[in-house]
Amino acid sequence: MATDPLFFNEKEQQLIIEAIQQAEKQTSGEVKVHIEKKCPDPDVMERAKEVFLFLNLDKTAEQNGVLFYLAYEDRKFAVLGDKGIDAKVTADFWNSTKDLLRQYFSNGQYSEGLAKGIAEAGFQLKKHFPYQSGDINELPDDISFGH
Repeated sequence: MATDPLFFNEKEQQLIIEAIQQAEKQTSGEVKVHIEKKCPDPDVMERAKEVFLFLNLDKTAEQNGVLFYLAYEDRKFAVLGDKGIDAKVTADFWNSTKDLLRQYFSNGQYSEGLAKGIAEAGFQLKKHFPYQSGDINELPDDISFGH
């Protein structure tokens, strides 16, 4: 996948990465963020599923990976959790996180919104997938960028 780190400056990228690291200190879940200009699929959830697989979020031991997907020029985003999460939570589990993201994104505060949304996801996941001693970080905490 091509990279476009220009959407977020270095400070904003660091804010998001730190939010991922803090969230993962509360939960055994794995969080990834993927950013691209445009969503190549008319259905943002279908694109999020493709990226989810590309980033190996489906390979976590407890099937508790979470993807925050943002196509900023199309103004589309998705939050997608793996089947291990879906098996333990209600259907509206991600609504508070999506509402929080929407609130920040509508004001053009993308990095802040992602950081707050990731923190919220970590807090929510902690209830079902608490951090255990000996947990390993299964995926890198960096941001991936598409085209």
